[in-house]
Amino acid sequence: MLPERTFRSADLPPADRFECWRALMSETHAPMDMWSDHAADFWVNQRTIALGEITVYPLECQPLTFRRTRKLIGRSDPDALHISLVKRGSGVVTQGRDSVARKEFEYHTTDTSLPFVSALQEPFEIIGVEVPKALLPLPPGTARRIVGRNIPARGGMGALLATFLDQVTRESHSYQPADAPRLSTVLTDLVAALFAGVLDADRSLTPETRQRTLALRIMAFVRNNADDPQLDIRAIAAAHHISVSYLHRLFQREGNGATVASFLQQQRLARARQDLADPAHRGVPVHVIAARRGFSHASAFGRAFREAYGVPPGAFRRQSPASDAAPGTE
Repeated sequence: MLPERTFRSADLPPADRFECWRALMSETHAPMDMWSDHAADFWVNQRTIALGEITVYPLECQPLTFRRTRKLIGRSDPDALHISLVKRGSGVVTQGRDSVARKEFEYHTTDTSLPFVSALQEPFEIIGVEVPKALLPLPPGTARRIVGRNIPARGGMGALLATFLDQVTRESHSYQPADAPRLSTVLTDLVAALFAGVLDADRSLTPETRQRTLALRIMAFVRNNADDPQLDIRAIAAAHHISVSYLHRLFQREGNGATVASFLQQQRLARARQDLADPAHRGVPVHVIAARRGFSHASAFGRAFREAYGVPPGAFRRQSPASDAAPGTE
């Protein structure tokens, strides 16, 4: 699994919880003043996941206030950007004379080199990201122009980044430590693309970052639409306004060994396999599951399933621990 630390306030005596967590946050983010009306019996759950020089941390806790002052900046400045994906809760962030409300399903950014006060007014849940500014593939100063803005997370690049963060934090155990550098590159590219899009500065991205971001966008599109039997290579290319030949070249560079066709088939097979192992679908014939998951021909599905998993779909269903297939379901 990826390098990870877990902090649960319930593991500590109530009197020690807030101070111990404040020390952890100053290490994870940067030195900060912190206070809360609930400090005497604070609750917080935080996981800190290391992706090389980038830190990702899913966090939920009670209301509190953070403050980063010029004095603290002078003492220590990691020269990083903080990005919060707000999943639950609200608050207000003040930087200079400007105050911005924090809302659910938005990103908010701060800069460790700039003073700010962040007042979180109710129990909240975020996924925080700490990115050294030097890692972002953007011209100097571009990223700072985004600081303080709220960026929607429900569509476009915001939704793509949110999906990536959710997957990494939810499935961190499924990755190997050697995956961290690749995940770090993907994350910085997504953050840079999100910022550039907000600033309408896509030309500032490097060609490599644009290619990786486009590949990630296409992969997310395929995952979301794999059940459509009409989805094929031409449809994928058309949906992204690129040629079929460029789509193939893009996957050669960014597909981690998968072709466009094999990536689409992998998504469909994985969903069909999950359905076959699900007791809720045990009365559904195999050919119906295949059709629901985008396969036009049951025989083609059977061959592909056997090649991928070593057994025919009917045999897999019978072998599944949760499956007692009903008669006539194969």
